[in-house]
Amino acid sequence: MGLVVPLQGPAGIFGPSCEAVAATAVREINRDGLLGRELAVEVIDGGAAPGQVAAEVARLVDAGRIDAVTGWHISAVRHAVAPVTAGRIPYVYTSLYEGGEGRPGVFCSGETPARQIAPALRWLRDVCGLRRWFIVGDDYVWPRASVEVTREFARQLDLELVGTAYVPLGNADYTGVLHRIRRSDAHGVLLYLVGQDAVRFNRVFAEAGLQERLVRFTPLMEENMLLASGREATRDLFVCASYFRSLATSSALELSGAYVDQHGPDAPPLNNAAESCYEGLMTIAALARRAGSLDVARMTALADGLGYDGPRGPVSFAGNHLQQRVHLAVADGYDFDVLATL
Repeated sequence: MGLVVPLQGPAGIFGPSCEAVAATAVREINRDGLLGRELAVEVIDGGAAPGQVAAEVARLVDAGRIDAVTGWHISAVRHAVAPVTAGRIPYVYTSLYEGGEGRPGVFCSGETPARQIAPALRWLRDVCGLRRWFIVGDDYVWPRASVEVTREFARQLDLELVGTAYVPLGNADYTGVLHRIRRSDAHGVLLYLVGQDAVRFNRVFAEAGLQERLVRFTPLMEENMLLASGREATRDLFVCASYFRSLATSSALELSGAYVDQHGPDAPPLNNAAESCYEGLMTIAALARRAGSLDVARMTALADGLGYDGPRGPVSFAGNHLQQRVHLAVADGYDFDVLATL
């Protein structure tokens, strides 16, 4: 399996956890094997330029080195990789994303705004009284497309978007953005920032004193980012996702136990991005076993209705998208306190 995960750039903070949890999934799958074979993973750096990632995937497919692709990476990389895998090998895209992916042979196991952003904004409105939001996002397809969907959610929920700011991936200067936020009448800041970009924002947001009067909400904040941001910079930081390390479901606890057993207590933190890679490998295994092969057309035809129980709880496919519960949590030191299942 080709495992496309970021080893550099703003999302490189996820890489070690993704590789480690993938090894845990491989060990679990290989207890019984997959289609009579042993599973192995070939790591591909998803933090490189999208065209470079796609070229590496194409090289490995052409050489017969990989039979499927999965992993957490940004949507710009997905758009480059999907044409390479189309009709040739299955591709399970594990990241949360903007929604709308329908290319044959691409299966999406991550969260989408309709199931993640809209329910969380409704909860924050009803429970916390938050109605006016300022949006800050990285300048690429996931944040821009998600903002457009968020505008519709805001209309439906009678919320007001009082400002939007985009910054380049890898941005280090939020001076102008913070100035605009300070001058706005927002109740909260909705973040579509990736990895280290969000870490930098959290730090300067706190240093500017803005967390004293504004909450933050994001669909992408996991345990590595929380640790890097620091306890003093994550007050009133809400996150919505399908998995948190602090989830106490039986399957989540089993994954935590297996992960620590394999890698030790000092392993890279389990987190949503890493767990998504576990989910991706398990999804490929479940689809392949149901289809009896890795044939793309057969897997696509049989995907609808496929379900299983994993760390996220019961999940099942509707078309090419995995349906799953999402949870709203708030940062609590260096972990997340799950408040509600939405």
